[in-house]
Amino acid sequence: MRWALIRVALATTSMVSLAFLVPLWMLVDQIAPERALADARQQASAMVAALTVTDDRVELAEAAASTEAGAAGRLALHPSEGSPVGTAHASPGDVAMVAQGRHATVRDVPGGVAYLQPVAVHEGRIAVIEVFLPQAALRRGVHNAWLALSAVALGLVAGSVLVADRLGARIVAATRNLAVATRRLGRDDLAVRVSPDGPPELAEVGRSFNAMADRMVGLLRAERELAADLSHRLRTPLTALRLELETGGERPDVQRLRQVVEMLSDEVDGIIRTALEPLSERAAERCDLTEVLADRLAFWSVLAEDHGRAWTVLGDATPLWVPVPRDEAEAAVDALIGNVFHHTPEGTAFRAGVIGSTLVVEDDGPGIDDPDRALQRGASSGGSTGLGLDIVRRLATTCGGHVVVARGRYGGARIEVHIKSTSDDS
Repeated sequence: MRWALIRVALATTSMVSLAFLVPLWMLVDQIAPERALADARQQASAMVAALTVTDDRVELAEAAASTEAGAAGRLALHPSEGSPVGTAHASPGDVAMVAQGRHATVRDVPGGVAYLQPVAVHEGRIAVIEVFLPQAALRRGVHNAWLALSAVALGLVAGSVLVADRLGARIVAATRNLAVATRRLGRDDLAVRVSPDGPPELAEVGRSFNAMADRMVGLLRAERELAADLSHRLRTPLTALRLELETGGERPDVQRLRQVVEMLSDEVDGIIRTALEPLSERAAERCDLTEVLADRLAFWSVLAEDHGRAWTVLGDATPLWVPVPRDEAEAAVDALIGNVFHHTPEGTAFRAGVIGSTLVVEDDGPGIDDPDRALQRGASSGGSTGLGLDIVRRLATTCGGHVVVARGRYGGARIEVHIKSTSDDS
């Protein structure tokens, strides 16, 4: 933008300067010859008195030599009779014509022009005064005038470009600050604000940006508080369930239910803490996805045994580090394995594991008829919330990968989470 403004100012002022310079150059070309001719008239007028007083050639020569033109050999006197006094440049015919017409005139001669002025002398005779003007005299000062006018024009152009540059720098600086703030806001820096600067329009944009950022922070805070409040409402049924289990004795199934309730209570507490913590204050975390999968399979294996589900671990135990907190990875793995329990009949086998940089969960159930719809947030054909695969998709996106929904080897659903792993630097 800054260079665009400079180019516009340069083009505009250059055109305006040329519009004034061309007529001025032409005017200077006209003024210089007129000035030279005016000087020639003065030189000729200085000789009129000498011609009217005497016709002695010696005295006339001395009088001519006393003038500037005569001293330079550019003045000649043409008496009515006899040869000219001084160096003549005009032809005898031109001189005779001026004497006969009795009007001053200018004639072109080799090397310049000759100013011829008739003068009445003794007994009505006519003498002619000739002042020669060389081409250099006709154009004296023209080049200097052109240079001066060009210098003034260049100064005006340079001044306008400098002013445009200063104005452009102010506009560009305000625009650049706004762009930097926008990028920082896009990177979850919710505390960024701008100082409105520049032209009124850009200053108004800056104020609007600050208002938008304040509004976003307020909405996010409200959303976090709402999520925390909704999660806190789960405490009441959890407390009632815990009290009910306290009276259930020490049977193994009751003990297992108590553990599940404790895990659920911890999850609710974690949700509340996470919801109340601003995104900008959360530290970057990562975890080993292979280890997370092993822990979650150990948890789900008890329920799989109750349902008669055979399960197999795919791949090997090679660590696969991903740039997400452990609880988010656990949520994604639980969503994949939980879908197997929720959408397939009891006794349906499944397989899960990490193969290379891909998390795979496969079952022997009926499969997924519409993979594209299954990946849409909130879309479900089995009566669930439709958020499970969206949680998995967000995990893959955070890791720079994607999710593929396909058919397994026995016709069931096969979910592949392709991710970009990170090396273990710790």
